[in-house]
Amino acid sequence: MVIDWFKTNMPDPKTELIYTSPYQLLVAVILSAQCTDKRVNIITPNFFERFPSANDLAAASIDEIFSYISSCSYPNNKAKNLHGMANKLIELFNGIVPEEIDDLVKLPGVGRKTANVIASVVFDKPAMAVDTHVFRVSERIGLTKAAKNPLQAEQQLVKYIPEELIPKAHHWLILHGRYVCIARKPKCLECGIREFCKYFQGN
Repeated sequence: MVIDWFKTNMPDPKTELIYTSPYQLLVAVILSAQCTDKRVNIITPNFFERFPSANDLAAASIDEIFSYISSCSYPNNKAKNLHGMANKLIELFNGIVPEEIDDLVKLPGVGRKTANVIASVVFDKPAMAVDTHVFRVSERIGLTKAAKNPLQAEQQLVKYIPEELIPKAHHWLILHGRYVCIARKPKCLECGIREFCKYFQGN
């Protein structure tokens, strides 16, 4: 029921990060950790003008990278991770962003969530990235049950959601969590899936 509603009302969901290549999306997703997509989209145009490829990023100093991303959260860590990611991308994959999750997580700053985003968004693989929105919304609706961490939530979701819809479902849940099923006070009366929702039925 929930999936049918999303298929009808959000047939073609997309990431709100602006990018034109796998490298650009990888950088943007690393920057987006605990930072809004809106803020990342403000930072990335100048960043990509200065560092259009992994080679340009690898050749830069961490201090210079920091100067381009200082307005996002945790810029010190992210500058180090971006520099490390670019160098490792060149060393292991000739500067080409790999498709497989096991390869992606070898890159500094790339955890399972980031790897799943790249795999699903760029390569259309059935990978379910679980961020705070997905974790919260899937539990509230009842798509997951007593998941203790993102990995448990991911495992439950990929069992429940048809494989071909997993890349879309990631965006459905993120966008629903960002605009309707918000953390502090979900907008239940505006929500199209409230009749199927465990949280709403319990209130």
